[in-house]
Amino acid sequence: MSIINRHFINLKKSLTFPDTLLAVALPCEAKPLIDYFKLKKNLSVQAFAVYRNENIVLIVTGIGKTAMAAGVAYTMALLPSVNNPVMLNIGIAGHKHHSIGQLFLTDKITDNDTGRSYYPPLVFAPPCPTHSLQTVSLPQSVYPEQALCDMEGSAFYETAVRFSTGELIQCLKIISDNETSPANNIQPQWVSSLIASKLEVINGVVTSLTTIADSINNLNDAGFEYVVTRFRFTINEQLQLKKLLNRWQLMDAKENLDDLADTAKNGREFVKILENAMNNTEFYL
Repeated sequence: MSIINRHFINLKKSLTFPDTLLAVALPCEAKPLIDYFKLKKNLSVQAFAVYRNENIVLIVTGIGKTAMAAGVAYTMALLPSVNNPVMLNIGIAGHKHHSIGQLFLTDKITDNDTGRSYYPPLVFAPPCPTHSLQTVSLPQSVYPEQALCDMEGSAFYETAVRFSTGELIQCLKIISDNETSPANNIQPQWVSSLIASKLEVINGVVTSLTTIADSINNLNDAGFEYVVTRFRFTINEQLQLKKLLNRWQLMDAKENLDDLADTAKNGREFVKILENAMNNTEFYL
């Protein structure tokens, strides 16, 4: 066994319990979260600053998309046994006119470089307003007309969806700068105070997502096993089925899996029937 493989095995042993990932770019964003959730630094991890308790692991990735993507992927490689983890990006963002300190959940995330957009599904009543977010590679002196502006959000979401279902992946952004108070006024201690002022709301989001994660994981075992015993599925179809069953549970649709399965001739047809049933189901927060 190589030294590198042995190192990763040792790290995995020390990071097997948390089922919630909090990802921040800056140490000043992390500090109030570390204090509030009583997190301890994991000294066995050298590549990034990682803090944890029994249920939560927090990573400080550094600024920018590359750093965020690398940090999230690295941390999740240490948590291979976690099924559908809660993944939350918390950080500051700018906006043309929104007030400093205002908190938003993102409902659309656009990468300014690639033009790709992501739409985090909100399946719980948000405790704050929602807003679109634009992620850029360099600090901006001119703010987008409509969206919030940050430097990590799209990379976080694009990486996180490889490890969890979209309903459990969210971005919370606190306004730190606008046209009347630009980004060059930002100070670390002030950023910490902005995050600290929203800790109860942040904890509420974590709690809501954890409840949803428990619901998904409890359902999926029984529902998935029932369906795969009735039909044959390829590996790719099984992965697609698991994602669909996650959303089926959250939508609380009136049809049951028995009835839907009775109308299908094979696994591929069942997946299409399930998709159609979901598309025809009205969903309210």
